[in-house]
Amino acid sequence: MYRVSPHVRHFATALIGGVVSATLWVNINPDSYHDALEYRLPVPSLPTWLGLPSSVLTLQTVTSDGLMALFIAFIAKELWEALVLERGALAGASRRAVPIGAVIGGILGAVLIWVLAGPADPTAATGMAAVGRLGGWPLPIGSDVVLAYVFGAKVFGRDHPALHLLLLTAIAFDILGLLALGVDVAATGLRPLWLILPALSLALVWTFAARFAHPSATERQHRRAASLWPYLVASVVCWAGVVLSGLPGALGLLPLVPVIPHAGRSFGLFAEAEAVLHDPLNRLTQLLARPLPVILFLFGLTRGGVDVSALGPMTTRILLTLWLGKPVGLFVGAGVALAVRGGKMPSGIRTHDLSLIAVLSGMGLTVPLLALDQVLPGGIPADQARAGVALSLLFGPLALALSWGTARWTRRKIARNLP
Repeated sequence: MYRVSPHVRHFATALIGGVVSATLWVNINPDSYHDALEYRLPVPSLPTWLGLPSSVLTLQTVTSDGLMALFIAFIAKELWEALVLERGALAGASRRAVPIGAVIGGILGAVLIWVLAGPADPTAATGMAAVGRLGGWPLPIGSDVVLAYVFGAKVFGRDHPALHLLLLTAIAFDILGLLALGVDVAATGLRPLWLILPALSLALVWTFAARFAHPSATERQHRRAASLWPYLVASVVCWAGVVLSGLPGALGLLPLVPVIPHAGRSFGLFAEAEAVLHDPLNRLTQLLARPLPVILFLFGLTRGGVDVSALGPMTTRILLTLWLGKPVGLFVGAGVALAVRGGKMPSGIRTHDLSLIAVLSGMGLTVPLLALDQVLPGGIPADQARAGVALSLLFGPLALALSWGTARWTRRKIARNLP
């Protein structure tokens, strides 16, 4: 791992600052908080021939469906480069086995506990009656990349290979959680014709710009591929098509990431050395790094307000899923992958490190909060679930305590064995 960019501290501070501000506001003056969230921004009405429902823009919807698409694209870059670069962290079957097994296991464990923890009698549990066993299943899949990285850097140290594995699994949980949300939303009301827009934008940007980013291209073609404006235009069209189709707006820029030319190497998403790379994908992510703290603060402010009186059955269900299903599933899934590979851990990672990664995976914030209001009915179930998502962050300090305790025990053991 290379030196960490100071941007990551700003991301974490902004996100937590937004959540704390929203929580204080909603508990001191809940009426004004909800009025602020529901305030309708003035927008022109859409033509009726579009066949779309009347749109209501609020600060919450603008942040969640618009601005957060920038953050999701920002973190998706790391996962994409890990998969496609020759020396990427997930290049080759041997490198992919443990991360893929861990992610699949974590997802299956989370969904299984979510289903099992649901009410056998839908009328028996207050706050869960309208959800049932299967309703809301995409909610616990997502994670929180920024906070997992911050706690992971303290648990493992910034140059430990386990930190990169943690980052990749957290990003994968987030991307797959949003895709699961898209599947759930699509099952209820997808307008597939609008997906022509993203497909068209990708085809055009590849034809007229991206395909010229190869060594045999002429200098003029290289300049065309390096120009950022075609990708910016395509991103607007792509996002609009995703939103108009009925899919979550946070997914709007995800299809464009694989098309944008990238460098032949990567230093890591939060590495300061990424600034020396001048390919279009890195230049775009470097531009995003400055507004992202504001975006994450707004997200925490509009989605993270926790009513401290809202603890209930849905809170317990969320915590069981995140604190039991996902960590145990991750550990078991990685174990199955290790068995398939012949029992060899990735270089520099011990079983203890994998257990700490499993614990840190029990934290959820950004993507679970994005999914919450779309897969759960409003009111009591959503408030209880939001409290559970916030409480899941306690697994970060727990991982710190476990790592410090293990280090202390190791030092004592070494000292006892010294002559």
